[in-house]
Amino acid sequence: MINDIKQDAEERMSKSVAAVVEAFKRVRTGRATPAILDGVMVSYYGVDTPLSQVANIMVEDARTLAINPWEKPMVPEIEKAIMKSDLGLNPATSGDTIRVPMPALTEETRKDYIKQARAEAEKGRVSVRNIRRDANGTLKDLQKEKEISEDEQRGGEEQIQKLTDKYIAQIDDLLADKEKDLMKV
Repeated sequence: MINDIKQDAEERMSKSVAAVVEAFKRVRTGRATPAILDGVMVSYYGVDTPLSQVANIMVEDARTLAINPWEKPMVPEIEKAIMKSDLGLNPATSGDTIRVPMPALTEETRKDYIKQARAEAEKGRVSVRNIRRDANGTLKDLQKEKEISEDEQRGGEEQIQKLTDKYIAQIDDLLADKEKDLMKV
């Protein structure tokens, strides 16, 4: 029973870490990566559709993304969606290809991105702590209903705390890597 609670908590905590990894992909560094455009939605025949489902996104060089829409009429829609996305990107069209140059990061923008990364990491930590709270609450309920002993409850809480420490350390490591990446000139 305690192992089931621990396993459930571990699965949920690993999903929280995965969510932080995905959030960090959207925090722009100086390099061009297609993941920056993951959150961009394009109006495709009246339905909001992820950009990756209506076009091919490639890294042309270290600072430029090339987007090749699968349908020519989508070019202006994709440009409009990138402009609206609040990523600070200015697409340029040449024929059927949309090129998105990555602006060089200034010291000020780097600090803003670090703040954004820290906020995402904190959301992840809070999520992990909430999972710990839920698991500990379940253990306390089982102990109150006399389904487990007090010692088993304490042991379970210690196991959950070790899991919590492990996943928070992973998030901290991811944040440190992202900060290093952002401060690279």
